[in-house]
Parts: sequence; C-alpha cells; structure tokens
Amino acid sequence: MRYAWLFPGQGAQSVGMGRALAESSSAARAVFEEADDALGFSLSKLCFDGPEGELTLTKYTQPAIVTVSVAALAALREAIPNLPDPAFVLGHSLGEYSALVAAGALTFADAVKLVHLRGQAMQEAVPPGVGGMAAVVGADAASVEALCKDAAEGEVLSPANFNGPGQIVIAGTASAIERAAALAASRSMKLILLKVSAPFHCSLMQSARAKVEAALAPLPVQEAKFPIIANVTAKPHTEAALTRRLLVEQVDSAVRWQQSVELLAQEGIRGALELGPGKVLAGLQKRINKEIPVLSIGTPEGIEAARDFLGALS
Repeated sequence: MRYAWLFPGQGAQSVGMGRALAESSSAARAVFEEADDALGFSLSKLCFDGPEGELTLTKYTQPAIVTVSVAALAALREAIPNLPDPAFVLGHSLGEYSALVAAGALTFADAVKLVHLRGQAMQEAVPPGVGGMAAVVGADAASVEALCKDAAEGEVLSPANFNGPGQIVIAGTASAIERAAALAASRSMKLILLKVSAPFHCSLMQSARAKVEAALAPLPVQEAKFPIIANVTAKPHTEAALTRRLLVEQVDSAVRWQQSVELLAQEGIRGALELGPGKVLAGLQKRINKEIPVLSIGTPEGIEAARDFLGALS
C-alpha cells in the first residue's frame, strides 16, 4: 500500500479540537498530558475550552495544532496496531513539525516546545500592523511573482504559500500589500486580505529564523523512519542534518504545498490521511489532484473510518 500522512498548519484550529479524541483514546490523552507537562501550562484546556482569542495567538496555536495532530496519530495507532507505515509524510508549514514527530526525527516534547517558541518568535518579528498577508486567487505562479516584484517598490513582498491552482498567498509589508491589491485589480486578479498576526514565510521573518535556529541547535534530531517532503524544496529526505537546515529555512521561505502534493501523484501514492484538526488539506487536495483521496482524521469518527479507507487502498 502506497499512501501518505498529511499534517495541517496554522488556520486549522478551533475551540474544542482534540477533546473527543482525548475522551475516547488513552493514547491521545497521554499526548495532551505530555504537552501540558512539556510546556508548563494547560494546553489541553486551551484546545478543549478556549477562549478562542487566546487559542488564535500564534504562540499557542502552533503547539496546539501539533498536539492535536500527534494525538490523532496516537489514537489511530492505538485503534489499528498494525497500521502500515506511509510512503511519505508532509505537513503544511507548522505541520512539518508534526510530520517530523510522526517519522521519529523529533521527539514530541521537543517539537511542542520548539513550535511554542517559533510561534512567539514569528509573532514578535514584525510590529503589529507593519506586515500582512493576502491570498491571490485566479493567477498562476509567474503572474503572482510578477505582481510581487512590481508592487514591492523596494519593500518586502513575495509568495509565501503555493497552496494550489489559483490560490497563492503573498506576504510582506502592509504598504506593499496595499499596492499589490490595487495592481491585482488591474490585472484581473482577486486579492483577499488575510486576518493573520504576522507576515509569515517571507524575509521579514529573519529574526524569527535566527531564534528557531538557536533553539533547534542543542536538540537531538534523528534520521527519519520514512521520507519527509519538505516545504522549502518539495522534495523527500530522511537525513537529520538536512532536517535541521530545512526547518530553519522554512521560517522565512515559501511553502511549496502544491508541488509537494504533486510529487505524491508522481510517486504513485493512492490516498492520504490528514491527521489533525479540520479538513483544510483535504480541501486543497481536491484543487490539486482529485485522483488522490484524503480522509481527515481529527475525531473518533475519522479513526473509525480509517480502517475501511485503508482497506480500499490495499
């Protein structure tokens, strides 16, 4: 069976996520307890009960999503003890940390502490209001890159997420985003401003990149048990040294999600499991390649459906 595990990133969060998993699975519950111990505060309560305003703070959102994703995988492994290994794992931005935990490259405790720091560093990298992000709808990569170049006018503006056909997110200074919005209208593109706390995955994140690099340096990183398709390169790897370098580069580099998922098709992948909250990646998959079905697993119902889903792939 050739299938993949996908892990969501920031934006998939919602109050109540993971509660049903923790209530129905002792393995999932243990993951939430480990997160609370590692961080020194009750992340589980924040996931289960909110408040939403706090959960959406980047420094909390990032460890929360990684925790729910790892808990979903733990619950799945508990329900299906002979769960086949995936041919590939990949995660969208933040989700790459969940993928690395799943592949045994990072311990969960190290990963959850690292993304808590990462979230705080990304939040602090740019003062509120100075940066922004926007989704450009209905344009190809070359058109979006040209839009960024023309609107930058010496400021930072670049593609941040290649999410799928006709859906590319750009990031940079707020003034450059405004200029891009005006230019987009004249080029038959639609630009939608995103409600985000910082301009992720662009060169404005350089201070955050330095902090992630310093925090990652003393942590043990192992060779991955199965290939991870990295956001930065859209190519698979297992090497520990490469994992370190790519995690650092990922902070201020574009997420090449469409290219990563297209590689799955080239490699003969027949289906994928989305492990974590929400169904964002399943939605993107329908835009990129409908031939590869994705089952979202963030609830006990998803766990129940997994056996039949995997059976159909074998």
